[in-house]
Amino acid sequence: MTPLHWSQQQQVVVLGGGLMGLAVAHGLARHGWSVGLLRRAQRDAAGFAAAGMAAPHAEGLSGALLALSQRSLQMIPAWVGSIEEDSGLPCGWLPCGAVMPFISQVQRQAFPTAATGHPLDRTALETEVPGISPAFTCGLLFPQDGQLDSRRQLMVALERACRQRGVVFEEGVTVERLRWEDDGGGHRRLVAIALRSRDGERHRLSCGQAVLCCGAWSQQLIPQVPVTPIKGQMFSVQAPRHALRRVLFGPETYLVPRQDGLVVVGATSEQVGFTPGLTPMGQNRLERGLRELLPEGSRWPPMERWYGFRPSTPDQQPVLGPGPLQGLVMATGHHRNGVLLAAVTAELTQAVLSQDPPGFPNTPLAATLHPFRWNRFAPAPAQDSVRQH
Repeated sequence: MTPLHWSQQQQVVVLGGGLMGLAVAHGLARHGWSVGLLRRAQRDAAGFAAAGMAAPHAEGLSGALLALSQRSLQMIPAWVGSIEEDSGLPCGWLPCGAVMPFISQVQRQAFPTAATGHPLDRTALETEVPGISPAFTCGLLFPQDGQLDSRRQLMVALERACRQRGVVFEEGVTVERLRWEDDGGGHRRLVAIALRSRDGERHRLSCGQAVLCCGAWSQQLIPQVPVTPIKGQMFSVQAPRHALRRVLFGPETYLVPRQDGLVVVGATSEQVGFTPGLTPMGQNRLERGLRELLPEGSRWPPMERWYGFRPSTPDQQPVLGPGPLQGLVMATGHHRNGVLLAAVTAELTQAVLSQDPPGFPNTPLAATLHPFRWNRFAPAPAQDSVRQH
């Protein structure tokens, strides 16, 4: 196995170049870190498939995940500003608010985040969403929610911002193993990464600090962290400009309107592993959902169809903070909230890497990360939890 030599010694290596990897790399670079990023294929990134919602209240999140999401939502304007400053490109941030329709007031009152929204009767619901199906009698407006145009703008801007900040990219590589050494005290620390280039040649990259941002592929490196792919199919339609002003979060379908009138319709949720491709069943389900939610929308011209793989955990919450090896930080498993949580994930990752010592017990940072720790699923010892051989 040949060693891989970058043009300079990197303080930290980011494993994965999707939305989370780019967000983490950019945040670290802005704080003065020298960062290398390993990426297999840009097209694999879930960020290019995401609808881009930043809508924790319309999603009906609760508990620690809601608190983390609200924190990240408040950070988004400044985070977007930093990306746009470094890249010179727009990210498509639109604080448009979100509407959640209901068929009854009882259903509305039972919604987990109802207290954070403005109640809408049928008349107000029609004002917010002209043409909404008559099946819905009331709703909630969450004016604090918004969206980012991740597919067309955010991902492009983030990559350019990373490059402008000096992040070194290694393209077309597959991370195969993490290598460790015993520190003599019963702990194992990261020392290298085994990877394979696109031409099939294997390399060894010396590395003492890394951030795992491999998305739906994370379990291939850390088997005891159950991050699995959830396939989502989507499509877009072209609406008249301003025909839909808010994100519309229906019971089985959501609509995300861009400023130029493009409306993203999503999304299926399929446990089919990494099975590629669109399916008639999935696309028909989305078309039916659009018709039942906003009948007029079914007459808008279709534009594009695509799919992607969400990285999901059993509790649908991310895996954040120190990993099973000293020097390894986790930033994966964001399920359908990657765009929403990117800002806070970048901030927390930088905070973890800056801690000395890295354990930081009994601190506010530790308390924030505790619900999202890597070993919450099974009490397996660290040495059994990282694929090395």
